[in-house]
Amino acid sequence: MLRKNNFILWLILALALNPLVGQECPTLIAPLDGQIDVPVDNPIRWTAVDGIIGYLVSLGTTPGGGEIINRRSSGLSNFYIPEVGLPESTVIYVTISLFLPDQPIKVCPLQIFTTEEVTTPPDCTKLVNPIDQDSGVRVDTDLRWEYAPRATDYIIRVGTTSGGNDIVDDSLSGNVLFYNLSELPLNQEIFVLIIPLNENGSATGCIEESFSTGEPTVSCANINFPTITIPDTVALCARDENAILESFDRARGYRWFKINNDGTETLLSESNQLTYSEIGQYRVELYNTVTEFGATIECPITKIFNVVSSEVPTIESIAITRENSGLRIEVVVSANGNYEYSLDSVDFGFQDSPIFNNVPPREHIIYVRDKNGCGIAERVLEKELSKSDFPQFFTPNGDGINDYWQFAPVSETGEVSVEDIQIYDRYGCFLVQIDPNGVGWDGQFMGRPLPSTDYWFKATSFNKKTITGHFTLKR
Repeated sequence: MLRKNNFILWLILALALNPLVGQECPTLIAPLDGQIDVPVDNPIRWTAVDGIIGYLVSLGTTPGGGEIINRRSSGLSNFYIPEVGLPESTVIYVTISLFLPDQPIKVCPLQIFTTEEVTTPPDCTKLVNPIDQDSGVRVDTDLRWEYAPRATDYIIRVGTTSGGNDIVDDSLSGNVLFYNLSELPLNQEIFVLIIPLNENGSATGCIEESFSTGEPTVSCANINFPTITIPDTVALCARDENAILESFDRARGYRWFKINNDGTETLLSESNQLTYSEIGQYRVELYNTVTEFGATIECPITKIFNVVSSEVPTIESIAITRENSGLRIEVVVSANGNYEYSLDSVDFGFQDSPIFNNVPPREHIIYVRDKNGCGIAERVLEKELSKSDFPQFFTPNGDGINDYWQFAPVSETGEVSVEDIQIYDRYGCFLVQIDPNGVGWDGQFMGRPLPSTDYWFKATSFNKKTITGHFTLKR
């Protein structure tokens, strides 16, 4: 007996400390559990439960199902109004669950009711967004309306004149309370007719409503235009069938056009990249946007540029002349392009002129760059002298072939700049000094032909490097 009394005392204390232990579930009060012929627009109401933190409601057409709504929260409100009504002649299964503080959700037993058979068309409805006679409406607005009791679908008609259907022509929305419109015209009165219907027919006597869209008051003068940094001239390199020009300028949108010979334009791209394969005139358009009342206004800036044919430069030769102030270097290029020249730097110091003056005598590198980006060529100046830069023999017999001996370098990587060449006989006696830029030595000394034999030379470059060797005079 003492143990039983202790258990009862513990249970009383537990209930006092946690009033939700043994919490009762709510009961349907509208409609009642088991009621039949319930109107399809009937709200769902139940008895309030104290001490909870919320309700979850599920409505289904099968036991425990959520085909109509599934675990919809109603907060602390002990009712739920089906947004688009309930299906007719259907058993509705109601599951109400309780949110309990610091406890799992409590699922209450099923309750049911049966809806009526609908035998009449639905009533009319009215707009809730925009409301009738509203003004300054955004052009991207969606239509929304009140639920029409007994309706299972809606006919939507929208036009710019009363009774018109030039925007929406009697479209069915389905059993929903909204319709997504495409963008409406600015500053325009819009006329809307919504006709609810069900299997018994359409509502009659529904009244057309209207609203007016807004007109933007902002202008492009108040925004930041994009900046175009595309150059005036762009190259189509001879080695490429097509090329890509990319804009790194920030903008909301891009358009690239080819300007045709007759002045018309062809749209080529709407991204920040242009792929092109023809020379000629082009136009790029960048724009930012202003939005008001749902309408988007473009604020563009444009630039015309030319695509020209170009190619990687080819360095044909480099002429080097010694002057009192230093070397004079002149670069000769053959290719179709617009080039610039740099001495000893591939990154900076480029100039339009191919001539460099007052250059210190030493090894240098010449860079020739296509201004339009097709490529760069380079040539080393004052490479090391080699005996291979001088012929091994010559035949001064007056036949016009190999009659002169002269410095004749063969190089694909650099130019050899020789200041002077001295020739000696086999005993070391000086015979003649020849100009490296002249025709060369004809095999004579003081007007007399010298005999066939070996002779020696000493060549000195502009940076005072020397090389010696010998060659043969043949007659």
